[in-house]
Amino acid sequence: MNIAKNREKIEYGDFQTPIELAEMVCQKLLRLNIFPDVIVEPTCGVGNFISASSSFFPSAHKIIGVDVNLQYLEGFRKKKQYLQHQNRIELHHTDFFELDWNAYMNHIKGEILVLGNFPWVTNSQQGILKSNNLPKKNNFQNYNGLDAITGKSNFDISEWMLIQMIQCLQGRSSSLAMICKTSVSRKLLNYLHSHNLNLDYCSTYKIDAQKYFAATVDACLLICKFDIKSKNYFCNVFNNLASSDYKTIGYRNNVLIRDLATFDKLSKFHEINNGIKWRSGVKHDCSNVMELRKIDNKLFNGFGKSVDIEEKYLFPLIKGSDVAQNRINKTDRYILITQNFVGESTDNIKYLAPKTWNYLESYAEYLNNRKSKIYQKKPRFSIFGVGSYTFSSWKIGICGLYKKLEFRLIGKLDNKPTIFDDTVYFLSFDDEDIAYKTFELLTSTSAIDFYSSLIFWDEKRPIKSSILNSLNLTTLIDEKAKIKA
Repeated sequence: MNIAKNREKIEYGDFQTPIELAEMVCQKLLRLNIFPDVIVEPTCGVGNFISASSSFFPSAHKIIGVDVNLQYLEGFRKKKQYLQHQNRIELHHTDFFELDWNAYMNHIKGEILVLGNFPWVTNSQQGILKSNNLPKKNNFQNYNGLDAITGKSNFDISEWMLIQMIQCLQGRSSSLAMICKTSVSRKLLNYLHSHNLNLDYCSTYKIDAQKYFAATVDACLLICKFDIKSKNYFCNVFNNLASSDYKTIGYRNNVLIRDLATFDKLSKFHEINNGIKWRSGVKHDCSNVMELRKIDNKLFNGFGKSVDIEEKYLFPLIKGSDVAQNRINKTDRYILITQNFVGESTDNIKYLAPKTWNYLESYAEYLNNRKSKIYQKKPRFSIFGVGSYTFSSWKIGICGLYKKLEFRLIGKLDNKPTIFDDTVYFLSFDDEDIAYKTFELLTSTSAIDFYSSLIFWDEKRPIKSSILNSLNLTTLIDEKAKIKA
């Protein structure tokens, strides 16, 4: 693929659905008793879903395909399937983001099925490419504060497009069947739930994205049925299109649960505000300066430069990958901790550790140019994720990025508190005995099963502080005591 075509594929999230998969999707819809009067594919591409649906849904009197790529539409008009069914097929060359979908759908009579495969691309990827293939800027997720500043406001374009479709399908008997990222399907369920919209039924069927799209991503077929009154905010999750076995995800106390059956058995351990506070490690956004390695008893920074500084602000560093792979008993990595708490003045470094101050000064350009807004109007050389908990002697840590629930009990290294990067969540302790007892609780079968029922493993950071904080350790202690008695 040449560079221009590759750029276009990325820009438009252009993963065309193979006809084989399109036909399998249509067969599944028929088995679920979905018989639409009108089928709409809002980004029809080369037309494989149009072809499949024209064969599998003979009762549909109209099949509408819309796409921004005129070449795709002209190519499909030459195909046999179009020529055979052109009395039922309407093709429109227009941009999804320019069409007033609500007004368009309101003119359609009968039961609608919205079918297809929206672009697999995020708004941040579009920004990098300086693409105009974007919805008008609108904080539709209602993020604010640090969530918006630190990137939670990044979203999949397909998420925004799916929401437009769902809004159009409200208040009528209709269905939606879309191939999308699995994470997007859950965001859509969350949108329906948080906005109290109508939903009769929801299910997902895992799709082999590598096989059909040569894409390394967790993908699924999302199916939603709508009516004028139901608010059934659950989703049956199947392993593939042929499977009859499923697990149900749904809400408890406004929290989306991955495995409702397991969670309901262990729900007594769930408490959102239980006093436990899992912290994330240190955030500095300048690893080449702030993180050092010791080689032959000499320190080197990320630029490969030898560093001569005092020990006062230098602490042993364990990265998330080290925690995940149990490399916790020694380290050659070190980190500069410039503050005892967020917002503390850093001026004292100049007097207490002048060589450290001079080192920071020599790399001030890098530290001053950190892009995140959280460093604005803060003391020079500031860091985040630091407090009294940072300097505790004992910690229980887990890496949020890895797809396994393995906690580590970690003590001091080099007679100093161990520091983590910001991919690690941890509890801190000054008492070794309490740390050990807590570690035993967290690694018990009940705790692991409880957490597993909440964690969606396909997410980029599956283990979150909100999930870790929701386990009531006091209730778990009481339960353990009852079992022993």
